[in-house]
Amino acid sequence: MSRIGKKAIDIPKDVSIKMENGNVIVKGKHGILEQNVLNILNVNQEENKLVITRNNDAKQTRAYHGLIRALLQNMVKGVTEKFSKTLIAEGVGYKFQVDKNKLVVNAGFTHPVEFPIPEDLAIKVESPIKISITGIDKEKVGFLASKIHDVRPPEPYKGKGILYDGEKIIRKAGKTGK
Repeated sequence: MSRIGKKAIDIPKDVSIKMENGNVIVKGKHGILEQNVLNILNVNQEENKLVITRNNDAKQTRAYHGLIRALLQNMVKGVTEKFSKTLIAEGVGYKFQVDKNKLVVNAGFTHPVEFPIPEDLAIKVESPIKISITGIDKEKVGFLASKIHDVRPPEPYKGKGILYDGEKIIRKAGKTGK
């Protein structure tokens, strides 16, 4: 039995969950999220808990069991308290700007790199070198943060680049002179 999959999901008071034709719809104070669940799993709501059970012990079913439980847990958490990622730009001239519905990143290139901001995500510029991405869908928040991080990943010699808040860079020694 999946260790993750067999845990019940606690449902807060302000969250409502509805199941209809293989879809689980989670509604909370921050929005609505929807997830499709294959018919190899059963999703049951018992009082203020959500329990996921599987129909058989096939390898695919066992793998899917833990995955769906984690996705549903993230949906419940996202509609009650939003997910957030913070990015920091380290380096001379590296900065972030929000221009209407796009994020402009200056990361040492000859041109600024622009990202359209999805409607369901919010980007807050805390300072010119620090931004915070928030939203109810953990996957979308992490994906946008990853795309921005990949513009200029931190390099190990000087530590310059765009890094996540709390990310540790393992520094390397430079060349030794003779």
